[in-house]
Amino acid sequence: MLERSARRRGAREGFFAALAIVGLTGCGLAVQAPDLFLVTRTGAGKPLTMVVNYEGAVTCDRRAAKTLPGKLLLVARSLPGQLESDANKKIDPPSPPGSVYRFKVSLQYGTFSFPDTSAAHRPELAKLEQFVFQAAPICGAGG
Repeated sequence: MLERSARRRGAREGFFAALAIVGLTGCGLAVQAPDLFLVTRTGAGKPLTMVVNYEGAVTCDRRAAKTLPGKLLLVARSLPGQLESDANKKIDPPSPPGSVYRFKVSLQYGTFSFPDTSAAHRPELAKLEQFVFQAAPICGAGG
């Protein structure tokens, strides 16, 4: 009888220990993927704020998140590495005459800004601009 009680107590303690471990680790539930970047576009038309996460969720202007198609997700995942140098340097060139949009980008490495005209000689900035214009309609914002 004493042996059975000890086994029950041990099983109960094991159950609660396992439950505690599951609780501490989260068991993969409700774990949010990290953000890749946040970009704000100002200038002609309505301003746009876009947040893109690693799993491909894109949110524009605090609307409900939408899922990026595979090709755009691959582009989004490649951008932080390509923009790291600009973020570390915190570039912020002035907007020249003829500039239509200005972009502000926040990454884990830092934040930087640039006018749309910078893309003419900076392929990584052109890639970001193109991404924003392609992803905006997906999340319910105009391109």
